Amino acid sequence: MKKIKEAMTSVLPVTAIVFILNLTPLVNLSAKELAVFLISALFLIIGIGMFSLGADLAMTPMGEHIGAGLTKAKSLKLLLSVCFLMGLLITVAEPDLSVLAAQVSKVINGTALILAVGVGVGIFLLLSVLKIVFKKSLSSMLIFFYMLLFAVASVVILNGNEDFLALAFDSGGVTTGPITVPFIMALGVGIAATLGGKDVGENSFGLIAMCSVGPILAVMILGVTISGDIGYTVPDYSIESQLGSALFETIFHTVSEVIMALGLIVAFFVVLQIFCLKLPKKTILRISVGIIYTFLGLVIFLTAVTVGFMPIGYKIGTELASAHPAILTGFGFVLGMVVVLAEPAVHVLNKQVDDITDGTVSKKSMMIALSIGVGISIGLSMLRIILDFNILYYIIPGYFISLGLSFFVPGLYTAIAFDSGGVASGPLTSGFILPLSIGACYALQGESAIMSCAFGIVAMVAMTPLITIQSLGFRAVFTRHMRQRIAMKRILAADDEQIITFM
Repeated sequence: MKKIKEAMTSVLPVTAIVFILNLTPLVNLSAKELAVFLISALFLIIGIGMFSLGADLAMTPMGEHIGAGLTKAKSLKLLLSVCFLMGLLITVAEPDLSVLAAQVSKVINGTALILAVGVGVGIFLLLSVLKIVFKKSLSSMLIFFYMLLFAVASVVILNGNEDFLALAFDSGGVTTGPITVPFIMALGVGIAATLGGKDVGENSFGLIAMCSVGPILAVMILGVTISGDIGYTVPDYSIESQLGSALFETIFHTVSEVIMALGLIVAFFVVLQIFCLKLPKKTILRISVGIIYTFLGLVIFLTAVTVGFMPIGYKIGTELASAHPAILTGFGFVLGMVVVLAEPAVHVLNKQVDDITDGTVSKKSMMIALSIGVGISIGLSMLRIILDFNILYYIIPGYFISLGLSFFVPGLYTAIAFDSGGVASGPLTSGFILPLSIGACYALQGESAIMSCAFGIVAMVAMTPLITIQSLGFRAVFTRHMRQRIAMKRILAADDEQIITFM
C-alpha cells in the first residue's frame, strides 16, 4: 500500500493535467478516449506500485549479489564476460527499446537497431566495470567518449544522414529502461562495495551514464552505413486501434517481452547461485516473490502506457499545435515537470542515492532537480518543433556545459547526474511524450519533418538533468565554502579579541 500511495502521487499530476486540458477549448477528447485514459492511469498506478516493490525485493538484491559474487571470484575475465553478455542480452529484451524500434521500423530495420544498441550497451557496461576495478575517473572517460561521439556525428552529417542523429541520441535514452536500470545500478553497488576504497559511493554510480553513451555511438555508426533519404510514416495512434482484439495482442506482446527480459536476468542469477553465490533459501524465496511483483507490475504498466497514454499523447500534440503553437512550449514545460514523477526507475535511483549518500543528496532534492530538468527539456523540444532546427544546437552546448561542470563539482554528483539522465528517459517518455512530439510535428511541419524535429525529445530528457543535478553539487560546494569562510572569520575575530584583552 505504501508503494501504491507513492505511485498515486506520481501519476495523478499527469492525469490531472490531461483532464483539465480536456475542459479547455484547446483539446477535445471523446468520452471513449477519456475513459480509456483514466482507466489506464489507474492501472499505471498499480503497475508502478508493484514494480517498485519488486525492484526492492528482487532486482536490486540480484544485481548487488551478482556484482559482489563475481568480484569475490577474483576472475576479471569472468566478470567482464558476464557483464558484456548481460548488457547485450538484457538490452535486446528491454521493452523501451522495442517501443522505439517499432516506431521507426519503416526507417531502419528494427532487429538491426536493437542488436546495435545491445552491443553498444554490452561494450560500455564492460568499460564501466573496468573503471571501477582500476579506479579510473568517470569524468575523464565521459569527456573522451563524448568527444568521440561528436566526431562520429560529424561523419554522419557529412554522409548526408543528419536526420539520423536525433534517433541515435534517443536510443541512448530509451536503452536504460525499467528492467535495465535497477539491475545495472545494483550491479555497480555490489562491485564497488566488494572492492572497497575511499570512493565507494562515487564508484557505485556511473554505470547507467556509460551505458547511455554506447547505444548512441552504435546507432550513429549504423547511420553511416545507411544511404538515401530517411523517411517516416506515422503509425495509427487512434484509440480504436488499441481496443478489441488489438488489446489482447498488446497484452500478449508485452507479456512475452517482459518474460524474455526478466528471464535472461533470472537465468544468469540461477547459474551464478548454483556455482558461485550460494545464497540462503530465505533470500532466494524473497527474491522469487519480488520477481513475480516485478513481472506483473511491468506488464500492467507497459500495457497501460501503450493502450491509454500513447494515443492520448499523440492527439494532445496535434490539437495543441493546431490550436496555438506557442502554447506547446509552456505546456511542454509543465508536463515535463510532472511526467518524470511517474517514471518507475526514477524512484529506484532516488532511493539508492538517498541510501548511499546517507541523506546528503535527499530524495526531495533529487526529484526537484529532475522535475526542473525534464520540464526544461520538453519545453525546449516543443520550441524546436515550432522553429524546426537541428537537435545539435541543443545537444552540443548542453553536453559541453554538463562536462564542464564536472570539473567544479564532487565526482559523486557528476556520477549521479549522468546516471539520472538515462533513468529520467523511461517508458512514459517514449510512450507518451514521444507520440505527443510526433503529433505536434505532424501538425506543424508535416510528416517529412518528423525524423528531424520530433525525434530527439528523449535525448533532451536524458541531457538536461545532467546540468540541474550537477548544479546541486555546485551549490553544495559553494555553500560549504561560504560556511568555511564564515567560520574562519569568527576564529580570526575571536583571536583578535583575545589579543586586545591581553594587551
